[in-house]
Amino acid sequence: MTPQLKQWPEREGPFNNEDTMRMNDEREAKVRITPVELKPVLVAGATGYPAELACDVLTGRGALLLLRPIRPSDANLLVRFHEGLSSDSIFRRYFSLHPHLSDAEVRHLTSVDYVDRLAFVVLGEDALVGIGRYDRLPGTTDAEVAFIVADPYQRQGIGLLLLWHLADAAWARGITSFVADTQAENRPMMHVFTRSGFATTSILEDDVFTVRFPIEPTAASDAATRHHGERARRSVASDGGT
Repeated sequence: MTPQLKQWPEREGPFNNEDTMRMNDEREAKVRITPVELKPVLVAGATGYPAELACDVLTGRGALLLLRPIRPSDANLLVRFHEGLSSDSIFRRYFSLHPHLSDAEVRHLTSVDYVDRLAFVVLGEDALVGIGRYDRLPGTTDAEVAFIVADPYQRQGIGLLLLWHLADAAWARGITSFVADTQAENRPMMHVFTRSGFATTSILEDDVFTVRFPIEPTAASDAATRHHGERARRSVASDGGT
């Protein structure tokens, strides 16, 4: 399975204003995973840093960025990224105000095993502009997934790219389903799910949507992966491969 972009589910929700939903497709969501009866192709002996998952990605505005698995050495980048987020973005991600990460949180977020816990970072010239991750629930084929994008880079499709790559990597590692909790007012995040190409279901309780979907690759997600991957390759080629 190649580490490229994907597309995702359709969900039920109380809002149908396509013009409003089209304005944003970023922000952040927490995702949990629920088992489904699917048979992923497992990564054999997946150990060490999976450099093969790194690739160039292109935003909706044409910016060429690098997406790769996180490393412990990204700690300083992560701290600067988090402290540059708006309070609104932080609240949508953590469901509370959380302006600073503790040293323990930074270590936890940057140290993963790349199988049961995996995170991707999206990098610009010299800064982290987005991060997404999943954490498998012990003893299950479920995982918790979350992603967030820097405010200046929101509404450019980066959240969707992270979601596709996380699903692709998770499926190859034996995870079969994602579940996301997101605030009911976070319509841009819900729009990410409706655009993803996977079949979603959702439940609204206490102003929080729990969105569930299997992450088995679909024709729509594979088509999106090929399309976005080809756009990024053409962009690199037009820049002389730099």
